[in-house]
Amino acid sequence: MKMLSIVINDMHIQVPEGTTILEASRQVNLKIPTLCHLDLKEFGIKNQNASCRVCVVEVEGRRSLVPSCAEVCTDGMVIRTDTIRAISARRMAVELLLSNHPSECLVCTKNLDCDLQKLAQDLNVREIHYTGEKMHYEKDSSSFALIKDPNKCIMCRRCETVCNELQTCGILSAVDRGFNVIVGPAFHLDMADTSCTFCGQCVAVCPTAALTEIDNTTKVWQALNNPKKHVVVQAAPAVRVAIGEIFGMEPGTISTGKLVSALKALHFDAVFDTNFGADLTIMEEATELINRIENGGTLPMLTSCCPAWVKFFEHQFPDLLDIPSTCKSPMIMLGAITKSYYAEKMGIDPKDIVMVSVMPCLAKKAEAKRSELTKDDNDNVDIVITTRELGHMLIEAGVSFTRLQDSNFDSILGESTGAAVIFGTTGGVIEAAIRTAYEWMTKKTLEEVNFKQLRGMEGIRSATVKIGERNLRIGIAHGLGNARKLLEDIQKGISHFDAIEIMACPGGCIGGGGQPYHHRDMEIIKKRQMAIYQSDQNKKIRKSHENPYIKKLYEEYLGEPGGEKAHSLLHTHYVPRKRI
Repeated sequence: MKMLSIVINDMHIQVPEGTTILEASRQVNLKIPTLCHLDLKEFGIKNQNASCRVCVVEVEGRRSLVPSCAEVCTDGMVIRTDTIRAISARRMAVELLLSNHPSECLVCTKNLDCDLQKLAQDLNVREIHYTGEKMHYEKDSSSFALIKDPNKCIMCRRCETVCNELQTCGILSAVDRGFNVIVGPAFHLDMADTSCTFCGQCVAVCPTAALTEIDNTTKVWQALNNPKKHVVVQAAPAVRVAIGEIFGMEPGTISTGKLVSALKALHFDAVFDTNFGADLTIMEEATELINRIENGGTLPMLTSCCPAWVKFFEHQFPDLLDIPSTCKSPMIMLGAITKSYYAEKMGIDPKDIVMVSVMPCLAKKAEAKRSELTKDDNDNVDIVITTRELGHMLIEAGVSFTRLQDSNFDSILGESTGAAVIFGTTGGVIEAAIRTAYEWMTKKTLEEVNFKQLRGMEGIRSATVKIGERNLRIGIAHGLGNARKLLEDIQKGISHFDAIEIMACPGGCIGGGGQPYHHRDMEIIKKRQMAIYQSDQNKKIRKSHENPYIKKLYEEYLGEPGGEKAHSLLHTHYVPRKRI
């Protein structure tokens, strides 16, 4: 690779050809403030919006300041990042943004998490010299998942980049012109009336509160304080390797025991593990996969645990609705079992049970309200909160998370295996299914349960797993843009698989839209992934079909996997949706 010689703040350095000034500055630990910049190089996406002009610098020989995030270095370039002219221009850009921004920081959802707020602090903005008219748009809370507040949009276009380039959903773009321009759906459609999958990746990158999750914490507090309700909670695998970050713990810290203690400190009547639902999912999904393989069913079979992915293929690939597994997600399965099996065992009317789910995902909020996933007009899951929302609740309640002793999930629906834990990361669902399918198909004990060929962070991966005399072809994708590529290759006959796992978010659930903000730092995602695999390694039982409580559930209540009762409670169907 050709190397270039440049001078930046009197420092002589060499950088690879194609390096931007911003990247060069970071090489020598110079901090240039940014707002619209989003580093998606790891996903093969160049982000050069250069729309906020907060990162401007001076380049010798250039009349105008240049945006460092988009300006590529040239050989011999002389750069200054710290001149009065550059600093003043940055401050002016921020003041202009603030002049059209609501002044409600104290009650804003992103208070202390807002990039614009922090930038104003860093640039020592203490007075806004520009006053005048401000935008006035209605908030959009039409979906069950997220809120769009155009009044807080600063046109950084991060959400547009993620939605269009990374996820390829094409929902967000610049709307209107001049002073009134914002980012949103075409024709100012409500988000609920678009093809939005509610993956939440737009929320994860929004620097202000123009996009936030719908906050359900008040509903949880109301349920907990209603003596007539039996309030139970479940927590997803990805939550336990991320929630500690909210309390200053290192990314990738396994906080399972503290998480359970924290939930008990909030006085839930029972604390269950979504991993139990994951083990249950494998029982049904592995049965379905084997049945398709041995009886000439439709292949490939696609996993269906991720609700954003489900909504994506309903909109984008309605002709492939016979391919996905009919299994409900672990969250919904556990809700269904809680309001049937658990309710009968405890002698509680299902209508008096409130199931709260703690998820790394915004799409789970919308999933819980899908009519295809309810039974007898009773939601399997009543309230969904994100990892971030739970963190806020614990802070509000004064729970000292880091000082908590470890506790165990309530055993009746809380015991789980290592196979269930790995649902939290890309490749985990299919690996868990293979562990069970292998033993059921070969009638032999699987000694090595780590299918490392299915692991990794590449956006699209493929592997072959030998099961007896059969070579099972596996496809894996994370990020909806990668999912699109994989499915289009299947449609064209380029790729051929027996089973495919797809997760909507980068890294899978560990990178979900409801996780603690990680500012696109993939090292944090990788540390969470390592913690997921360590949690699996720490488990005594690592195959879903060996979970004694799962066995008991089938013996006492469900009958055979894939049987009539199991199918009624644990399976669903999909509906073609318009591509808007």
